[in-house]
Amino acid sequence: MVRLLVLGTGNWAQSHARFFSDIPTCRIVGAVDANPERLYAFCTAHGIANSFPSLDEALAWDGFDAVSNVTPDPVHHPTTMQLIAAGKHVFCEKPLAETYPLAREMADAIAAAGLVGMVNLTYRNVPALQQAQGMIAAGAIGAIRHVEASYRQSWLVANNWGDWRKEERWLWRLSQAHGSRGVLGDIGIHILDFVTYALGMEPIGLQARMHTFSKAPGDRIGPYALDANDSVVLSLAFPNGALGVVQASRFMTGYDNTLRLQAFGTEGALEIEHSHARSILRACDGPSVHTQAWREVICPPVATNYAKFIRAIEHGERPQPDFEHGARLQKVLDACWLPEAQAGLPLSPG
Repeated sequence: MVRLLVLGTGNWAQSHARFFSDIPTCRIVGAVDANPERLYAFCTAHGIANSFPSLDEALAWDGFDAVSNVTPDPVHHPTTMQLIAAGKHVFCEKPLAETYPLAREMADAIAAAGLVGMVNLTYRNVPALQQAQGMIAAGAIGAIRHVEASYRQSWLVANNWGDWRKEERWLWRLSQAHGSRGVLGDIGIHILDFVTYALGMEPIGLQARMHTFSKAPGDRIGPYALDANDSVVLSLAFPNGALGVVQASRFMTGYDNTLRLQAFGTEGALEIEHSHARSILRACDGPSVHTQAWREVICPPVATNYAKFIRAIEHGERPQPDFEHGARLQKVLDACWLPEAQAGLPLSPG
């Protein structure tokens, strides 16, 4: 039985608690949060016996084997490093850290300690993505030549998720001073993982364009300066010569939360559309490449990241996506802010 501690009991921690509670060999034994009301409500809702106002107090208790780190982005690095030093396995929310050097330190530390570390890139739970990755790896559509991908949200236009002007959970995502790196930092990591995992390749060069739109008088609401990027377009180059275009925006009107990926190869193409409403993988392959006919591909269920984390602890496995992968993705994200990215120069190796 893996004894799990939940670190941070905000909105997303509710999902962690539900998924981990469904795993027979996992038991949530404690939770940590500096907000006593939120901590009490979380522990009451999920039947958690032990609660702590700080990680230090939880570590002094030491009645757990692993941690689900659901703290805000800037807190991932210091808390995870503390947990690694204490010999705990860590399941960390994305992004792994705010910058590549911090993410690299986390990846190196957990590898040296021989512990299980996973970054929760949630779209790895999508059967269509796993099926597409397997087909591409098997050569089903030949050599990849071109890629198009997008992550589409519209909560700056629509009110289906509430009024962003009045809710802290949205406002902080628009303010650099509150830890946001905009749409690129928030959901860019998901669409980059969607692309790189499916292709089995990481980019070796990029160009990046980002824009922040004026959304309120003086570009501010209360303490929140609305200065984080709202839309981004990336042009990517891959090791085999393939090119790709990746887009993410909170102004893609008409789309709630939709990821799209199209991979075009020398012998066929694949297309994924995934949203809360539906998840579809389509293929144009075989003789159909001459008639441009597409077929829907059946995608079997896959194990969740949560289940893979617990299984890895039990069996000594090295599951994906691990901290190493999370660090490499962060390097690509960091590069988007470099002058070289604006000029389309190659990324440095390493």
